Amino acid sequence: MLKRRAATTRFILHGLDDSLSAQLQHAAGKAGHSFYSAKSTAECVAMAERLRPGVIFCSAEASRYLNVIDAFRRKGLGVPVVVVSRLPEISQWLDALEAGAADYCAAPFEHPQISWTIQTAMLTAQAAHA
Repeated sequence: MLKRRAATTRFILHGLDDSLSAQLQHAAGKAGHSFYSAKSTAECVAMAERLRPGVIFCSAEASRYLNVIDAFRRKGLGVPVVVVSRLPEISQWLDALEAGAADYCAAPFEHPQISWTIQTAMLTAQAAHA
C-alpha cells in the first residue's frame, strides 16, 4: 500500500533579508512547506502565477508590499500577502492591513504564531474567492 504524501504548501518570500527568511522558515517548520524567494515585484507575480502559493511573505518596506498588493489586485491573483517586519510597530501593522495585507507579523517568530498566520490568511483568501 502506498502512503499518500501531504500536499506541499508553497510560500514566496519577497524582499526579506537572509536572516529574516531563515527565522521565518524555521518557525514555519519543514513539514509540507516549500519556500521560494523573489527579488522583484515582477518576479513575485510571475512566481505566484506559476506556483500558486498559499501565502506571500513580503518585506515591511511600504513601497515593496504596496507594489505587490497592487500588482496582485490588477492580475486578479487571490494570494494573501503577509507583511513581515523585524520589529513590531502598531502604525506599520495598521498601514499594512489598510492597504490590503492579509496579516502582519514580526520577529521573533514562533511556530504557533506562524502556523496560525498561514492558516488564517489561506482560509480568508479561500472564503473571499468562493
